[in-house]
Order: sequence, then structure tokens, then C-alpha cells
Amino acid sequence: MELIAKATAVVGGTVAFIRRLGSPSHQAFGATPDIPEAKKQGIMTLKMPAAEGWKDGRLPTCAPGLKVNAFASGLDHPRWIEVLPNGDVLVAESKEQAGPPKTFMDHAAQATMRRVKAIGKSANRVTLWRDADGDGTAEIREVFVENQNQPFGMALVGNRFYLGNTDGIRVFDFAVGDTALQGEGEKLVDFKPHGHWTRSLLVSPDQTKIYAGVGSLTNIADQGMEAEEGRAAIWELDVATNDARVFASGLRNPVGMAWEPVTGKLWTVVNERDGLGDETPPDYLTSVEDGGFYGWPYSYWDRIVDDRVEQDVQKVANSTKPDYALGGHTASLGLCWMPEGTLPGFGDGMVIGQHGSWNRSKLSGYKLIFVPFKDGKPSGPSRDILSGFLSDDEKLAYGRPVGVTIGPDGKSLLMADDVGDIIWRVTAA
Repeated sequence: MELIAKATAVVGGTVAFIRRLGSPSHQAFGATPDIPEAKKQGIMTLKMPAAEGWKDGRLPTCAPGLKVNAFASGLDHPRWIEVLPNGDVLVAESKEQAGPPKTFMDHAAQATMRRVKAIGKSANRVTLWRDADGDGTAEIREVFVENQNQPFGMALVGNRFYLGNTDGIRVFDFAVGDTALQGEGEKLVDFKPHGHWTRSLLVSPDQTKIYAGVGSLTNIADQGMEAEEGRAAIWELDVATNDARVFASGLRNPVGMAWEPVTGKLWTVVNERDGLGDETPPDYLTSVEDGGFYGWPYSYWDRIVDDRVEQDVQKVANSTKPDYALGGHTASLGLCWMPEGTLPGFGDGMVIGQHGSWNRSKLSGYKLIFVPFKDGKPSGPSRDILSGFLSDDEKLAYGRPVGVTIGPDGKSLLMADDVGDIIWRVTAA
């Protein structure tokens, strides 16, 4: 495997260098992005920095007026965060558990992912962190639940705690203040595992529904649409009846979700397809309508057809254009609504954890960004909140942003970093 990793790095670096010579000079960002024409790649671009972590006192770079500290450290690939009503912070620690590679490209992709610790043995647990003295650093750690199946999303409704494992949603009895779940819980919904494995959860404002993001198995339905049934979608679970249904579809990999308070609409960030170029198509932030279809795998953005896919003309015609492009392959995963007054200098808007690319010649993402909103819609260019996760030569990743949420005090952000194995806390300087 080490030999394959080295060979992949050499070949991938050469391919990336050649493609970088003709790569776009701009990112496809905003409500009206300039998306370059698709260029099919015979060999997928594979470019991944090595996992370095934070050494010698290095910290992420903050926007002016902000500061950052480690709220919790020494985790094992922290991915997602849930803050409980009493201020306890839950962190899902898990990673992709890749199956046996079938092709040379599978071997190469897995070797690339291992460079940044993106695949391997999963901790399969949720830990609870408590900052009892209120100094912004957690000093109490408890194992909240373990022996799960790639746990990710978490949600609390009353005295019922919902956990999004890769193979479905499980519910447990829970009282706020407890430091661990008891028993095995009850499985309510089955999801197909593998592929895009994360299962984010979000409770509706009225506490009657839970929404779950379920990504596709493959890039562009490479194994047929039957294998993708129930995937590339956001699901809705009725809390009272436990009935579950697909709420919206055609979303290749919807991960973070958040409620926009002016319109009351559900928003999500979506990772788009690979193999068409550095900026084509862009990942995106979009509002999500009940019954909406957003193009995958047949088309992207505003009904731009992907001719690698056997087409469904009616599906394309009925697809919805996303609201806001986030740049090609930025791997935008984390999402939360941040109201004005949370951080100085920032108004209402969405905060997005961009995990960072592995499949383009010039790396993108590797930031925590803010998209301003007005009247329920994005209202301007994005701004960096945290950056500096990547070395200048793109060879080292100090960290990779994932889940993000408002801190217990309402005046901070918490962000999971699955390379640094840290939960960062951002506050006013």
C-alpha cells in the first residue's frame, strides 16, 4: 500500500501539474458563478496534502477582531458537533471505512485519502465534553456512546436522542445532564451504507420532524440508478409516527443543514461530481423545497447536462437551480446559521466548513467561511473566518474543517478539525 501511495503521489502530482497550467484563474462562487466548460478527465486528478497537524504552537488564521483556541483536543477524527441545552458538547468521532479496492483507480484514491487520515479504522463513538469552569476549554471528557457504525449526525427532541449512523437512524432515551447513553437504542430508519457515508441530522423548529442527509453511492450513478435508490437525498422523519420519506432528491452529497429564520426554509451544502475539471461543477449552498429535485446525476447547476450519464430529459427540465456556488471541489460539509451579534464584524448569515479538495490541480477549500444573508437570501461575497489550514506549497494539511455550530454561550463558534483532531473555538478577540 505504501508503494501505491508513493506511485500515486508521483503520477497524481504530474497530472495535477499539467492540468494546473490550464486551470481557471477564478473560482465559481456566488449566485451567478462563471462555471468553465466541462473537460472530461481520462485519469481523475488526485492531489492530497499529507496530514501534518498543528505543531510548535501553530494556530489557524483568524479574521480581524477574532481569536481561536482549542476547546477540546486529542480526539480521533472528530467530524460533527451537537451542543446540548445544558452546554455539554457532543462530538462524533468516525471516519470512512473503505471496502476492498476493485480497480487501480480505487487503490490510488484510497492511498491518496490515507495521506490525510481520511480513511482507516473508525473510532465509532461519540464523546461528551464539558467546560465546567466556563473558561472556553473543556476539562471533562466522557464516552457518550460507542460501538456505533460510523456515527455522524445527532439530534435531541425532548428526552429522545437521535443518532445518524451510516446504516440508519437510531434513537435512545436520554435526560439532559447525563454523560452517557444507556442501552442499544432502537433503530428507526435504514439507510444504505458505503459511498458517501455521512448521515447529518437536523431537527425542525417545531420539533416534529428530523431531516437527514444521505449522499450518493458513486460519482455519477456509475453502478446504475437502482443502487442509488434512496440516496443523494434529504430524508424526513416524523418524530411522532417514525414514518420516513425522501424530502428532496438529486443532491449528490448533502451534508450540513441549517434553518434560515426569515423564511423558515431548510438550507444545505452539497458536494458536486468529479471528473469535469477544477471548477466544474461548483459545490453549492441552497435552500431545499419539499419534493424538489436538484439535478444529480443528469445535470448540474442550471440544467447543464452531464453527457457521461444516460439522460432523463424530464428530470433535467424539472430540476431546481441552486442558490449559491461555493467553488469547485471545496468539499463544503459543515453548515450553521449564525445570527448577527455572535461574532464582531459579522451580520446574519451561514457559516460553512470547507473540508478541502483532493481532486483538482490547485487545492481549494480548507477554510471556515461566512456567507452573508439578507431577506432570506445570500447577499454578497463570502468572507474567511478561519484559514491557514494548508501550507503555502499545498503539501501539508495542518487541519481540515468539518462540522460547525454555535457555541453554548451564543457568542462563539465551535468547529471540528479532523486532521488536527481538535475542536476549535472562535470568539471575539
